[in-house]
Amino acid sequence: MNQKQDHRRTMLIGFALCFMILFRLIPPFPGLNDGGMAVLGLFLGVLILWLFVAIDWPSLLLIGALMTVPGLTGKAIFSASFGSPTVIFLIFTFVLTDALAKTGILRRIAVSFMTSRLAQRGPWHFVALYFASILFLGSFISPTVLFFLYLPMLEEICSILSLEKGNKNAAMLMMGTVIMTGISSGMTPIAHVFPLIAINAYEAFAKTTVSTLSYLGLAIPVGLLTALLVVVVFRFLLRPPVSEMHMERAMEIENRLLSSGKENAVQPGTKRVIAVFFFVIFLWIAPGFFSGMLPKGGVKTALMALSKLGTAFPPILGCVLLSIFTEKGEPLLHLGKALKEGVAWSAILMCAGTGAIGWALTQKSVGVMAWVSAHVAPIAVSFSPVMLFLFFALWSALQTNLSSNMVTATVVSAAALAMVSQLGGVHPALLLSSIGMLSAYAFATPPAMPCVAIAGSSGWTNTRQMMLYGFLAMLVAVLVTTAWGMSVGRMLF
Repeated sequence: MNQKQDHRRTMLIGFALCFMILFRLIPPFPGLNDGGMAVLGLFLGVLILWLFVAIDWPSLLLIGALMTVPGLTGKAIFSASFGSPTVIFLIFTFVLTDALAKTGILRRIAVSFMTSRLAQRGPWHFVALYFASILFLGSFISPTVLFFLYLPMLEEICSILSLEKGNKNAAMLMMGTVIMTGISSGMTPIAHVFPLIAINAYEAFAKTTVSTLSYLGLAIPVGLLTALLVVVVFRFLLRPPVSEMHMERAMEIENRLLSSGKENAVQPGTKRVIAVFFFVIFLWIAPGFFSGMLPKGGVKTALMALSKLGTAFPPILGCVLLSIFTEKGEPLLHLGKALKEGVAWSAILMCAGTGAIGWALTQKSVGVMAWVSAHVAPIAVSFSPVMLFLFFALWSALQTNLSSNMVTATVVSAAALAMVSQLGGVHPALLLSSIGMLSAYAFATPPAMPCVAIAGSSGWTNTRQMMLYGFLAMLVAVLVTTAWGMSVGRMLF
């Protein structure tokens, strides 16, 4: 860090601290009390730090500062932050997906999509199956891990198919990799922070849970429809000369990407790791899927009891099972090592921070939500339910493509919860789930996600091209989300 950057960082930290301190000293705004002013100041101050400085230590600062707010207790704040089921869920889901990634099976699954018989039928079939592999794998691993899994494979594929930098086909594959990575990370809450932040905000507010099955019923169709329409945009707007792709060489992909190297080999115990992972997924989905079909009795009672254990229980159980099972005298999971290497602790700290501030903002004793609602309600009352939903969907998608995903999920969720009484025909759980999902759809500008910056500077595409097609994909996602959410989606919540 040079002197100029250090000076800028110091100025931003000082500016943020001014908000945090001054809001406690100035007279409260009409309709707010001292506690509300303190929480509002902390929210604005940490927002600056999250956007421009860091996400980890400002989250700790926020949690500590909230303990000094009148009317809030340390015990309640810890419960809403580090004690939140969402944080526990994320930690052990990260551990599970790290164990799965280390088996080497993910690369083999990706290659199986690209070398399938369907993929061999033509260039567009290959492109579609390549993108489909990203959507599938990205549904249960983090976007950063996913992108860096695909980046070397993409470069190898371009080499095999004789696609040079600057070629439209190569640009389409690179842009599609980034866009599909974003879409996939909104399709499930497994190892994905952004949807969980919004869902957690709703659950803390409504004192009820959002069914995993309901979220999947919204997010998977929206993701698949958006991905399909993005391919249509590529075909008719980018118009890459796919006939120039040397598809006769496509069968070399398997030999080149699955070398005999140890890093690509399927490791011992893979089958049991996969079995445990899918067992955990079954435990998440089964209560919502089967309980409505079964008559009263032992099985239904067991499923209802499982549902009451919460979403954090299955990954904890999965980690215990992998720690118990051994292969050649070694456990399938070294938990201490996995916690050190496989968990994105910065994201965990921010998730704890967003949980704490989200809880604080919704407390009646603080009054921030009532204050915001009183000022926004006159505008919202003129919107139809569809327009209100579209407004929040567009806000979420636009902000996440210009700033931080987690900040977007936090800010837009807080604004939506402040307007609960004005939502009318929009179920709050549906709206918050959509906000969380679209917070993951970050693929237009470099600040949105690291992979966008890497793609723009890679030579396979450029920042201008990435921004154009990223924003087009964003608009497609907003329209698809609104159409599906306000038709089929509203029946799921």
